[in-house]
Amino acid sequence: MTDQHDDLAKRVAATRTQLFETLDAIEDKLNLPKQLGIAASKVKQGIDEKPVPYLAGLAAGVAVVGSIVVVVLRRR
Repeated sequence: MTDQHDDLAKRVAATRTQLFETLDAIEDKLNLPKQLGIAASKVKQGIDEKPVPYLAGLAAGVAVVGSIVVVVLRRR
């Protein structure tokens, strides 16, 4: 009986540990400021390693926004 109790207690403890780890992982995924920080650090690292794609994306974004501004101003 004691062996069964010990086995059950170990399984409960392992399940509890796994549940806490899962809840921590879910909390990390839903923590928007933390996720934004992680994304920003990845972008900074990418810019340091290969800046050309990021600069091309920036130039494309500026071109799109500039085009929208020109179209809006011409309609007036």
